[in-house]
Order: sequence, then structure tokens, then C-alpha cells
Amino acid sequence: MLQLGKVYTLQVIEFADFGVHLGAGEGERVLLPRRHVPAGVSVGDDIKVFVYLDSEDRPVASTQMPKATVGQFAYLPVVDRNAVGAFLDWGLEKDLLVPFMEQHRPMEEGRSYLVYIYVDKVHGRIVASSKIDKFLDDDKPHRFNTGQPVNLIIANTTDLGFKAIINHQHWGVLHSADVTQRLSFGQSLKGFIKHVRPDGRIDLSLRPAVEVLDEQGAIIVAYLKKQGGFAPVHDKSSPDEIARLFRLSKAAFKKSIGRLYKQGVIEIRADGIQLTAQP
Repeated sequence: MLQLGKVYTLQVIEFADFGVHLGAGEGERVLLPRRHVPAGVSVGDDIKVFVYLDSEDRPVASTQMPKATVGQFAYLPVVDRNAVGAFLDWGLEKDLLVPFMEQHRPMEEGRSYLVYIYVDKVHGRIVASSKIDKFLDDDKPHRFNTGQPVNLIIANTTDLGFKAIINHQHWGVLHSADVTQRLSFGQSLKGFIKHVRPDGRIDLSLRPAVEVLDEQGAIIVAYLKKQGGFAPVHDKSSPDEIARLFRLSKAAFKKSIGRLYKQGVIEIRADGIQLTAQP
């Protein structure tokens, strides 16, 4: 069964006065209006379409693709307001409604807002909400793994750094120390799962873990070379001392020296770390 707000690849089954009918299996069909029918299309051809409701609330297909689909978040501009609510430009001819009750703050024309797109169960229409917290739950189980590449949307700032939405599903945090570029509210970008905490909460990175570890390892090795190959610090040293010498957290330092040890670059002794004799 076709779901509103989703993208499908459907087959042309019949030409009609107003366009072509596309088949969705089990006798289900949807109209692709003439203005969206690609030139030279024939019965049996497959067409990638987005299914939504037209101005008369009838299911219809479009070859125009929205900026986001049902079940996703997007940062969209308000193009109109009326007695019903605010309307967002989401890339289609029919604008996307945000009812007044779904506005975190009253929306203003000309400004952009981060919203979640969903199907209103009462009226069966595709709408949006800027009350994004109710669509995300930190306690919801997930299957993200350390090092996994993900899509992020910057959604808020905290004392730790930036809160980001991961793959339109879950909250994560980009710590300030891991951010070396300017980030803006609503920005979409690629990222990586840095760490999944025991409570299920997620730390993020904008760089692959191996790249970060390489950089941290280079800092440690450079310091050791300046000190004649040895430094009286190790995994039992205080966080303050490690931060003073390497500008790294204790956790990052321990991961980095562990990796350097496995690579044969250093020896970890009871009194500190020592560069090995490189061939």
C-alpha cells in the first residue's frame, strides 16, 4: 500500500486525459499529472515519484522531489501564514502546513525553522511540527556503532557543544573540543559515531575515528621527540597534567597511547611512555 510522503519507483500502466496512472501492485494506482509526465514515456516504463496530496486532498504523484519526506527533519523557510497556520517551502508546488498547535514559537514569514514532517492521523494530511523534542527520545533503543558514518542536522547548543539529530532518528552530541569549523542551526552535514555511552547516549565526531587518533598520536610522538624520547606520563597520570602537556582529554590520551603501543611506536612503562627505536 502506498504511503503518503514517501518516494517510490512506479510503473506506467495507463495513459489518461490528465496524465498517466502508475501502478503500485494489488490493483492500487495513483495519478501522475500531465505536467509531471516525462517526455517520451511509455506504458511499462518506471518513474521515480513522490506521493502526497494535491490541493483537493487527493493522493497524487509528482516527479518533483521534496527537501525531506515523511519521517524526516528539515530546515525550511516560511513562505506564508494564514488562519490555519504557517506554510513552508519544501520544494513542491503545494506548500507544507505547520498548524499553530505544532509551532514551538509563532512562526514568522521569511524565517526558517527546523521541523519534523509526519502524517496527521486525524486528518490524514502531511504536516510539519517545530516541536522536535517530542519526535526524538534519548532513551529509545538504537543500533548505532562506534565509527559508523551518519547524517547529522545541527539542532541546538548545550554547555558541552552542539546537539545534533542522527539519521533523523536520535539525539547525539558534538563536543566543542571536537568541532573545528563553524556550525549553524539547521545545518546538514556528514559525521561519525564517536562513542556510545553505557546509558545509550551518543557522542559524535565530524571526522573518522582513525583520522582523529592519527592526529592525537602525532601530537604525543612530537612531544616525546622534544623530550628525548621519554615522558613521565601514563594512563595513571591526572587529567589536568595530560591536558597541560598534550591538550587532550585523559580518555583520548589513553586510546592514543594504546594505539601507538600496538603499532610498536612506543613502550608503556611504569614510570612513563618511551619512544621505541624505529628501524
